[in-house]
Amino acid sequence: MTEFRFRGAVAPLRRPAQPALPRTVDAVVAALRPEEPLHCLRPAQVAATASAFLAAFPGTTMYAVKCNPEPGMLRALWAGGVRHFDCASAAEVRLVRSMFPDAAIHFMHPVKARSAIRDAYAQHGVRDFVVDSEAELAKVMQETGGARDLGLIIRLALPKGEAMMDLSGKFGAEPGVAVALLRAARPLAARLGVSFHVGSQCLEPDTYRRAIALAAQVIRDSGVAVEVLDVGGGFPVAYPDIVPPPLSAFMAAIRIGFAEAALPGVELWAEPGRALVAGGASVVVQVQARRDGELFVNDGVYGALSDAGVPGFRFPVRLLRQTDAGTLPFAFQGPTCDSADRMAGPFLLPADVREGDWIEVGQLGAYGGCLRTAFNGFDRAGMVDVIDPPLLETPGYSMAAQAA
Repeated sequence: MTEFRFRGAVAPLRRPAQPALPRTVDAVVAALRPEEPLHCLRPAQVAATASAFLAAFPGTTMYAVKCNPEPGMLRALWAGGVRHFDCASAAEVRLVRSMFPDAAIHFMHPVKARSAIRDAYAQHGVRDFVVDSEAELAKVMQETGGARDLGLIIRLALPKGEAMMDLSGKFGAEPGVAVALLRAARPLAARLGVSFHVGSQCLEPDTYRRAIALAAQVIRDSGVAVEVLDVGGGFPVAYPDIVPPPLSAFMAAIRIGFAEAALPGVELWAEPGRALVAGGASVVVQVQARRDGELFVNDGVYGALSDAGVPGFRFPVRLLRQTDAGTLPFAFQGPTCDSADRMAGPFLLPADVREGDWIEVGQLGAYGGCLRTAFNGFDRAGMVDVIDPPLLETPGYSMAAQAA
């Protein structure tokens, strides 16, 4: 008989023995002299940023777990007041429930395995499910045994937008379909809602106002009562070539759009990910070789630096060595033998950077840990908690950084 086994492809992040407090990135690297990537978590920063977002958003804030499911990051978010979690898989649901028995878990993926729906509902107390088709609505009802205590959220498709990562093509019901779904779901739902997503790293606050207006029109056209309007995620953070409007500008656009929508009795939800955790982690890499304007480092697009590859994100960097040399632009080459494992940057570093140097790469709390793979065997990495501020501040979060 053939034995069936699950295989875990990526080694877990290891917590090496840490030096005595205070733990700064420089002190940890000096003590450990790591030859593998080192993830540096900033729990106080994450907690303070989460607290600031919760205070600014006029509704319920749920964290998008896919952005960074590291337990240390989730504990920091909980410390900052987050009690609602946007999960997209059975594994994320299990993780959150195992850590926080009292958390509110929302299954926000529009297409789910039947077993995931059953387990989420029956074993983990999940009641909110997103759907964007009649087939998915029927699936949720079948796998929950026709439950009458469900929150059913209809995912609305938006026109293609200007966000750095457009999310309009994969999920979401067109307005006419969304109207029909609201009518079909209303008799089945204990609470009914509409959700949308403007795209990741959205830089235009008014995008939210326009999306709210479209959602409000769909709700009016449906002729049924709705209890929830979920504005999704997409709230941006700063990168070396990007200075987004302050968080207050996005909150103002949402408040104005919601007031214009005139939806009495409707509660606002949001699903931030990047905005809460991007500044909460960095990765220290070591230079293994230098060839002209390219640095071969021990992490890359198959590791923590996936977004620096094809998406072309530029991350803040600093050399962990004192030098008076001027800066030059460098590209990074990752450790694998794949020529696609290249990060064009440019990353501005001292001109005398050399083999053996350590470089800290910031803004990697978002997707820096969860997109790692085991390709070529480069799947080992360490993790420590540090007290440093983020390498780059995002407008609207300076108070949070100071609090940290």
